[in-house]
Amino acid sequence: MTPSPHRMPGALFDAVAAGGGGAGSLRLLARAEHSRRLACAYAVTAAARETGGSVAEEAGHAWELFTAATRAAPGATAAVLTHPAAGPALFGLLAHLTRREDPERSPVRWYTALAAAAAVRAGLPGRVEWPVDGPWVALPSLGRARFPGAGSGGRAEVRVDAAGRARITLHGQSPADAPVPVPASPYRSEGRWHGSHLLTTLDSGVPLLLDVLDQPGFPNAVRCPDDLGADEVRRWSAVARDACGLLRADHPELYAELAAGGRLLVPLTNPGHGTVSGSSAETFGCVAMSRPTSATGFAVTMTHEMQHNKFAAVLHLFDLLEPGSPERFYAPWRPDPRPLLGLFHGAYAHLGVARFWARRRETEPDPGLRAEAHVQFARWRLAAREATLVTLASGRLTPLGHRFADRMLHTLDALCRLPVPASARHRAESAARAHRAAWQERNGSADGRSADRKCERPPMNRGLSCVSEGGVGPGAHGLRR
Repeated sequence: MTPSPHRMPGALFDAVAAGGGGAGSLRLLARAEHSRRLACAYAVTAAARETGGSVAEEAGHAWELFTAATRAAPGATAAVLTHPAAGPALFGLLAHLTRREDPERSPVRWYTALAAAAAVRAGLPGRVEWPVDGPWVALPSLGRARFPGAGSGGRAEVRVDAAGRARITLHGQSPADAPVPVPASPYRSEGRWHGSHLLTTLDSGVPLLLDVLDQPGFPNAVRCPDDLGADEVRRWSAVARDACGLLRADHPELYAELAAGGRLLVPLTNPGHGTVSGSSAETFGCVAMSRPTSATGFAVTMTHEMQHNKFAAVLHLFDLLEPGSPERFYAPWRPDPRPLLGLFHGAYAHLGVARFWARRRETEPDPGLRAEAHVQFARWRLAAREATLVTLASGRLTPLGHRFADRMLHTLDALCRLPVPASARHRAESAARAHRAAWQERNGSADGRSADRKCERPPMNRGLSCVSEGGVGPGAHGLRR
């Protein structure tokens, strides 16, 4: 198993930077993420070998399983390594091993679970065993088995017979539960086996799935499959189908990006108002969100988080920022100061949001919702442009980073030239002023000025606002509405 080099044509790089890129960009980024996960798996194996002992033995066996599965069915290994759970598991384990923390507490079991899933997918006869805590035994990308009443100290065993049939047993528990068969059909739940929920199938045949994410997951995520009742899944399915229909009809490029690869939705606990969503640099293809109440809300949230997914994958391929100081900046969509990377991320996500509303105000049949779409368009084109100007003026962009941000600004300049009803523009500007005032009251005075209200392109040193604070926040990004 050898990772391949990946090259992005300049025209495609520019298309992605402009806010789009289409299906071709998503397929290229997905291939690159697969190679990155594969390289990380090898690095985990090498680091475990240096650690020695049982950690080295278990990691070596997992690597052998991945190698055998790849020879038997290359798609099996790819499906596991590209599953969103694989990223946090592999990179979290690698960080633990390279820090040379207590080997006895090494989460090498995550690696073994991934390898076991690949073996099951490939139909490799044999058995795999690893320690688990609690009643759930997960096979990432396939599902999980439940062993009611099980506590810590158990060991999961997966056996695959000569016909490729697999079953899971949990040892070390008393009384022992019967083994759980792993269904051959995907997205199927029966007995004590819980698979992902298929919300809808996109035109390309790619599934849009709903499931809890194998540990480690997102903060505030629904933790157990049992928490997703049949009625809740039906509500998710209904809004997902309507949102995909909206994207297919009115936003073909966005829909093509969505349909270019598998998408997993992780439900977040209901915040009580609005929609909360998030994504992570190591969970490509995954969006965490609370259940939206409308197709439009679902579609714009997916647009926002898919932009974060793309940008994170681009950052894995290219250095867009130079290392720099710990200063924080004003972001027109956040209550807290943001590091420059977070500001860049957010500007790119809200560029996508502005493009979404630019189209929505043309296609929304309801007059009241169409008027609101005008406001949202005016609000987020202004916010994304302001943050992009701050990023360009930071002095920390690499040549490629400057090219990327400049393409973003070119798109935003074009959006700013589009006419908006005066009432919508005034509401958007009032919301922007109120947000900045609230931010300054919460965080202190910011040294800088907003982008010009007419969206004229000011000198590059304008729009800079920051406060000096130490540290950098986590690599997860979210949107609250």
